[in-house]
Amino acid sequence: MTKEELDFPVLLFDGVCNLCVGSVQFFLKHDKRGELKFASLQSAYGEQQKEKYNIPANVDSLIFIHKGKAYHYSSAALRGAANMGGLWPLVKVLLVIPPFVRNGIYKWIAKNRYRWFGKKESCWLPTPELNARFLDK
Repeated sequence: MTKEELDFPVLLFDGVCNLCVGSVQFFLKHDKRGELKFASLQSAYGEQQKEKYNIPANVDSLIFIHKGKAYHYSSAALRGAANMGGLWPLVKVLLVIPPFVRNGIYKWIAKNRYRWFGKKESCWLPTPELNARFLDK
């Protein structure tokens, strides 16, 4: 395991997707410990992590990486939320729902996210105050 894998969890996101960017902003607001780091999938860092963890090319929304493991689809969202502290770890109970059910819903939303929530022409950039939490500068 690298130092990076031991020190902090990482959430990769689609930097041009309004829903994904909104999710990142939600995580930034509720991650009171400030441990979670972020990078867009379109960045060099995001591409390296997808390759390192053998993430299929069709996974293009959220990817949660922590302690040497990468999670995608609904597992990424739930494990990312559970990592925020407070009462958020309680969302882990949803992991008992069979993955084919959770991921089916997740993939349906992901498939329609640009149509429903829109798409940016370029990746969202964090404010200078939040910049330290992003790995793809």
